[in-house]
Amino acid sequence: MTRALRALVFLTLLAAVVAGLSCKPEAKQTIRIAIGTQDTTINCATGGLLIRELKLLEKHLPKDGKYKDVTYEIEWKDFTSGPPLTTEMVAEKLDIGAMADFPGVLNGVAFQKQGSRSRFIATLSGSALGSGNGIVVPSDSPAQGLKDLKGKQISVPFGSSAHGMLLRAIRDLGWDPDKDVTLVSQSPEVGGSSLKANKIDAHADFVPFAELFPFRGFARKIYDGSGVKVPTAHGVLVREAYAEKYPEIVVAFLKAALEADRLFAEEPEKYSELIEKVTGVDAEVAYMFHGPLGIQTRDFTIKPEVRRALQVAVDTLTLLKRTDTTLDVGTFVDDRYIRRAAAELGLDYEARLASYAKLPLSGKDALSGEPIAEPTLVAQIWVAGEPKVRAYASPGTALAALGQLTIEGKEIRAVFVHDRASGVKLLADRAWYARRPDGGLSAFLAKEDAERWAAENGAVVVDFATLRAERAKLTAAAP
Repeated sequence: MTRALRALVFLTLLAAVVAGLSCKPEAKQTIRIAIGTQDTTINCATGGLLIRELKLLEKHLPKDGKYKDVTYEIEWKDFTSGPPLTTEMVAEKLDIGAMADFPGVLNGVAFQKQGSRSRFIATLSGSALGSGNGIVVPSDSPAQGLKDLKGKQISVPFGSSAHGMLLRAIRDLGWDPDKDVTLVSQSPEVGGSSLKANKIDAHADFVPFAELFPFRGFARKIYDGSGVKVPTAHGVLVREAYAEKYPEIVVAFLKAALEADRLFAEEPEKYSELIEKVTGVDAEVAYMFHGPLGIQTRDFTIKPEVRRALQVAVDTLTLLKRTDTTLDVGTFVDDRYIRRAAAELGLDYEARLASYAKLPLSGKDALSGEPIAEPTLVAQIWVAGEPKVRAYASPGTALAALGQLTIEGKEIRAVFVHDRASGVKLLADRAWYARRPDGGLSAFLAKEDAERWAAENGAVVVDFATLRAERAKLTAAAP
């Protein structure tokens, strides 16, 4: 074979090989979706836990156009607080995360310091008045209000929304936080242990611990965040680079969150049970927050109050010298993705943006049959073994129903009432009551509020144990 012929054969074989390679199908693209959740921070449930457990993200991910042949690699990672979640987002180990306003601002600052950005793209839940944060004391503490804690030691997770609430409450009393109280930093877990052991005089914390600790019997709530009237919010954050590269995936995640919100609204008891199964946070406490007329309102829109909550966080963290870098809330917040998600699901974003309504409680009193009309007088009883919480028009009819249920041998999971002044949902056995001469009852979180209202309305102040004992005597005396 001549040299020329050999060269021709080689070129022919090479061309065949190249042609064969070009005919091979391209490898499918794999897109990672790494999501950081805070399962025990139950205000984030519709932006994490429920999406994961119900596999809602898979349902909404795009499957056509540039995503037609994509393989999705969904990664979930749970955190007990926002800072470690932020660390992994900044390191690009996570793409999306859920957290409260204060850690959210620190998230934005952390990205800014490394020359990139994160964005606050949707709200999950919150309170225009600040409900959700609270201050608790050991069950046997003589303290009835924050004013009784002067000179005492109060623990709080530093840099949290509860920390901001506590500082404002102290300021409102005219106290110096460096002189009139001793503040120490403790996580919820450590704070709970300290309360049990009476190692601290009080503990301030965020969702759900100011309700969880009293429900479990070793603490008593004496102050609600609504007292400072500073908004709070939990929401969804995303790495800006990820959102710009995969906007359809970000919208899909928010559509999953919107579906989770709808499902919770339709069956709050069912999904409160799911939260307990996954996190250990009692279903009764989850229901307190997210059931009808709950402590906080689930709301996907980014209201002016949410923007204010973020700005308050920026100002407070700067004041506390927790950050030396400011954050422009106007550019940090980006509502384009949630607006698109709402539109694709046929939801009216503007209508919800204008509405401040909580999940309503309507219908008739389970005992008397009278219409349930006044939210601040509503009461509820969760009977063990029943899938739905019973509703009552007033604490009085709920108390009467509780007596009957006790006689019938029913196990009671929880009794809820609402603070007459703020509307905040309370555990009935931890509330104070003002009783009018006609027998009408109004519930209050703080004893001093009950005393003030009683003095203005010719009422007397009683506790739950007294009401139960009186009801038992009446029942025993009945023919």
